[in-house]
Amino acid sequence: MASVYDALHERRSSSKVSDEAPSHDEILELVEAAGQVADHSGLTPWRVIEIRGESRRLVGESLAAASGLHGHDAEKSIRKSFRAPLLLAVVVSPRPSVKVPYWEQEAVASGVAHALTLLLHERGYGAMWRTGIQTRSEPVRIAHRLGSDEQMLGWIYTGRRVDRPRERRRSRIDVARHVSTL
Repeated sequence: MASVYDALHERRSSSKVSDEAPSHDEILELVEAAGQVADHSGLTPWRVIEIRGESRRLVGESLAAASGLHGHDAEKSIRKSFRAPLLLAVVVSPRPSVKVPYWEQEAVASGVAHALTLLLHERGYGAMWRTGIQTRSEPVRIAHRLGSDEQMLGWIYTGRRVDRPRERRRSRIDVARHVSTL
């Protein structure tokens, strides 16, 4: 079993995946594990929406509407939602709290999303985290039936990895620039 360190270095976004996706039961298992991220007061301020089959069209249509696209341009945009057999919409569902501000609750939901990408990678699935300026638009909110206090964080496009395994990549960051001492 690879270490967390190895998983973080090996994981890559997978823009090309096969039509094989994790089952509903497998998603439940992975979400349960991802839900173990640090969560001040245990609020679990997030949820995940599984989107499969023709339901992916709703995602594409909502993004096209949010972008103001029509006709051929809209259809081209809608087709992008079919690039993977499973889309996992990650939603921040903030809970009332005097101790835990909204930004921290959104950070927990983001942590769940990232943990899911690592868990999917470990199981041989490719994952591509997709966001954009339309993520928090009204058409997207309506299509995903979000509550009035909820916000879409993005979608994890998921399917079996088809790309060949790669060597560990070299760090893309200048660590010394991002770590300081007080």
